[in-house]
Amino acid sequence: MSTVSVVRDAHRIVVKVGSSLVTNGGQGLDRDALAHWAHQVARLARSGKEVLLVSSGAVAEGMQRLGWKRRPKALHELQAAAAVGQMGLVQAYETCFRSHDLRTAQILLTHEDLADRRRYLNARTTLRTLLSLGIIPIINENDTVATDEIRFGDNDTLGSLVTNLVEADVLVILTDQPGLYTADPRKDPQATLVSEARAGDPALEAMAGGAGSDIGSGGMLTKVLAARRAARSGAHTVIASGRESEVLWRLAQGEAIGSQLIAPTATLAARKQWLADHLQVRGKLHLDEGATQALASGGKSLLPIGVRDLQGDFERGEVVSCLSPDGREIARGLVNYNALETRRILRTATADIEARLGYIDTPELIHRDNLVLL
Repeated sequence: MSTVSVVRDAHRIVVKVGSSLVTNGGQGLDRDALAHWAHQVARLARSGKEVLLVSSGAVAEGMQRLGWKRRPKALHELQAAAAVGQMGLVQAYETCFRSHDLRTAQILLTHEDLADRRRYLNARTTLRTLLSLGIIPIINENDTVATDEIRFGDNDTLGSLVTNLVEADVLVILTDQPGLYTADPRKDPQATLVSEARAGDPALEAMAGGAGSDIGSGGMLTKVLAARRAARSGAHTVIASGRESEVLWRLAQGEAIGSQLIAPTATLAARKQWLADHLQVRGKLHLDEGATQALASGGKSLLPIGVRDLQGDFERGEVVSCLSPDGREIARGLVNYNALETRRILRTATADIEARLGYIDTPELIHRDNLVLL
């Protein structure tokens, strides 16, 4: 186990701060807290690090401005609260960073922005340009226009996707807990802090607890899953308490605080990373054992003969999941036939596709260049 924080040697860092760290118990924004985070980010920037800040707080600020005591459940009310609160959030951060002679930029994203390849690349270029200009991007989900079908759902997920997007070195998730424990410490007095582990280890998901607070929308599980996603681009994740004094600066000095989830050495190529990061798959393909083994061995395309069944109503070129016989998602990729066509050629040998459809576009259901193993 390392005693040195991975943040020390990182150049590009994504920092996510949760609602509990930027609000007064959900009663609007805590301006002193925002000033505190701006101060720490400014110190990192002056030390030569590039920082992107993913901040919660818009909905809580909107609730305060609207006089609502409880976080709404209806999507249209959440959208209204976010629209009202986003004004206050951005104004507050702009004021705080201006005191450190730093400029900020507001970036609002939806899943559709990252699901579309062209918009994905545009977002990446914009963020990289901002960083090159010494500007601090303040990033949040665009709740005002997002729907249930295209929402990230929590800023832990958004933080991991931004980490992949800009190929950051480290994702720092700051919360009101000291880190990841072996069990819920509120229920199990024997629970111990996980100081370091491998991102993506299935055991971590079993350790992670349930939902978050009334104000936030994430729990420890979303943070563990975010670490797994960030690891796809080779980024490490630190889950630490935002209540720790000068936590960001101490991490940057090498102090090991909280839980470090270390990424495996292998990283996905940019296009395959984009495929893997799709949160909204349009269908599922249930594979037989032979197809599962062929994909797992690497370098193989998915052929119709290896697919037992399908779910969903997808079009050609959309992203679908590939499931093993025991129901595990082992891969996802861009499908070459729509759902109706795919159903007609299930269990069909390549030579017989044209006879089934009257034509053949490609012999593969998913070509290996458009397929990523998970």
